[in-house]
Amino acid sequence: MRNKYNYPSKTLGRKASYLITTLYEQNKQIFRLKDVRDILHTNKDYPRIFVGKLVSKGIVSRLKPGLYIIVPFELGKEREYTGNPFLMAREIMNGKGYYLSHRTAMEIHGMITQPQLVVNVTVLKQRKHIKTHGIEFRFITKYRKYFWGINDYWVTKQEKVKVSNLEKTIIDGLSEPQYCGGITEVAKGFWIRHDKMDINRLVGYALKTKMGHVIRRLGYLLELYKLGTSKNLDSLRSKLTEFYVRLDPQLPDEGKYLKKWRLQLNVPFEELLSVMRT
Repeated sequence: MRNKYNYPSKTLGRKASYLITTLYEQNKQIFRLKDVRDILHTNKDYPRIFVGKLVSKGIVSRLKPGLYIIVPFELGKEREYTGNPFLMAREIMNGKGYYLSHRTAMEIHGMITQPQLVVNVTVLKQRKHIKTHGIEFRFITKYRKYFWGINDYWVTKQEKVKVSNLEKTIIDGLSEPQYCGGITEVAKGFWIRHDKMDINRLVGYALKTKMGHVIRRLGYLLELYKLGTSKNLDSLRSKLTEFYVRLDPQLPDEGKYLKKWRLQLNVPFEELLSVMRT
């Protein structure tokens, strides 16, 4: 006999079958021990033992201590099933104080074409990185004042996550290009999606950060790619100080200095122009 989610009741047992069915009905493919306790109306210690048996049978997979995911029946007894990593990131954060950012947001917005094995999550409170089933969840701490430019992204028809919008994704990338693969990758993503971006909003976001390195890098890229207006460029240049920063903070302290944007160009402009051919 099978339930409506195709799990054989005889294999699961009545209690397990009821748990799995109820979790699906509650749209909780990823769940916690508290969910088990609430559904089965049991004591504090029993859920861990009970779920441990489901893990050993390959019915659910352990993502991290106290967090589990139902393994789809068609996958058999798969014990390292992760499901959608974006949803997992949301569940790790309990749906609060986070958004998907940097290279992960670039992937979501179609700025890169290769699936990533690292999920970047900007969070309010510092926490250790997690690696599970071959996927690393990297947490980037920021103050609440930088939590803007965030939209809902529907992973499925029922499930959504928080992700930086197109313009904020570029701003975060210019701020911390190391989480995007470097400034050239940020520039490439920018160019790929530049026709979908609101340049006025992008410039406004850069000014809102009050970060000189973001303002410098954005101004340089806008001018290099001939995007935006002279007013956009003037508004960025008006906020510059005499201090110089490297175009890519990960690369060596070398290259000529560009006074107009107070940048040390340690990435050849030919390399940045080449992204226009991608």
